[in-house]
Amino acid sequence: MSKKICPVILCGGSGTRLWPLSRKSLPKQFVPFFNDKSLLQITLNRFFSKNSLIKFNNASTELADQAICVGSLHHKFLMQDIVAESDASSQFILEPLPRNTSAAMAAACLMADKNHILIFCPSDHFINDVEAYIETVISGSFALEKNAIVALGAQPTFPSTAYGYMDVFKSFDDQHFFNVKEFIEKPDLKKAQQLISSKNVYWNAGSFMAYPETILSSLEKFAPDILNQVKNAYQNGEICNSTLLLEYDSMQKCRSESIDYAVMEKHEDVRMVPLKSAWSDIGSWNALADLFVADSNGNRSSGKAHFVDAKNTFVYSMGREVVAVGTQDLFVVETPDAILVSNISDAEKIREVVNMLEKAEITQAHSHRKVTRPWGVFDSIDQGERFQVKRIIVKPGGRLSLQKHSKRAEHWIVVRGNARVTRGTDIFELQENQSTYIPLGVKHRLENPYSKPLEIIEVQSGSYFGEDDIERFDDIYGRE
Repeated sequence: MSKKICPVILCGGSGTRLWPLSRKSLPKQFVPFFNDKSLLQITLNRFFSKNSLIKFNNASTELADQAICVGSLHHKFLMQDIVAESDASSQFILEPLPRNTSAAMAAACLMADKNHILIFCPSDHFINDVEAYIETVISGSFALEKNAIVALGAQPTFPSTAYGYMDVFKSFDDQHFFNVKEFIEKPDLKKAQQLISSKNVYWNAGSFMAYPETILSSLEKFAPDILNQVKNAYQNGEICNSTLLLEYDSMQKCRSESIDYAVMEKHEDVRMVPLKSAWSDIGSWNALADLFVADSNGNRSSGKAHFVDAKNTFVYSMGREVVAVGTQDLFVVETPDAILVSNISDAEKIREVVNMLEKAEITQAHSHRKVTRPWGVFDSIDQGERFQVKRIIVKPGGRLSLQKHSKRAEHWIVVRGNARVTRGTDIFELQENQSTYIPLGVKHRLENPYSKPLEIIEVQSGSYFGEDDIERFDDIYGRE
């Protein structure tokens, strides 16, 4: 009987080291880095593309019909939209609070078919050779036994202080895996230099394969408190279609710990298969820069970038022209509402910058100007005393909640598509170049029941424009 593999995509994490592109409201796994595709979509397609399915079948290995995506409740609609745009279908587990990989993996094991081999994959890692990666996963499935856990290891290419390491025993000739001797947490530079000089040391790529019962049994042995709270959260969770929302109270009581600490460093039988592909967790701007081709002066770029007498400079532009003149060892990141300029050697300090901005209550620390909603997106294009201007795009079938505001009125101008508007007791249509006015305190709704996107310009006037000045009366997306 062929083996069946189920990908479990771990979609948590805030990705603050890639600020200002990655923020808590839109972490790096959801950012469309490459050809308008996010890392989550690329991860899903890595398994469910037509070529990958053929490769699995040729190796007498099957892929489960659905993946399992585990992520934050706050990113529910982002995950669902990205899965819909990918080659995959998925079940979803939503976490009301972040509780690290042990809790996320435990919940996935409770949901999964006990006969499936689970491969736990971070959603924000980059693999450059899909075919070689699938070959590694297939090798891992054949190295797996009921009580074993298989880790994927990457060949170190430099002395990284940002990655964990695995020290392995030498392999026997008839084995396709290494037995793991020791997990080594993120070392200092001197220790990292010593580690990569050994042929038996690999980076811990953060991806593991196991049967569900193996993970659950190991958690029962080494972290029973985590497992018990997750079981309670799972059993008392809310289920809607293919989505499970874990219960808040139990997750609040659950201890936050990574699977590396809770299980991997203690489990008796951990095996490792080497990745046959290059790997990066894109954990910093330096790591992202390495994925782009350098010119003769070591400059790399994405977007509208120009270099004059510059060396070893990385420019990431989301829209505006960026010119680097006489720069050296810098990266420059341009977004619509924030610009980052940093020395390459200070890439690991970006997390400290985000903490500083949060303490100063600067919105850009955690939110983008352009915000995704289940019905579409809005972009806050201008704001001043007693006014704010937004560009709103409602996707086909999108429907904003029936709501009212106590501190602002709104003017809507349709610039593309057709709108259906509820204003008080009136329901009417607006076409391109038509407009309407929503007085303060009046119930209203904007919707797009048509097959093409709707785009409007919204001018708000009043004393306050925060998103908490929304009183919802009806919402098809279940938001409170």
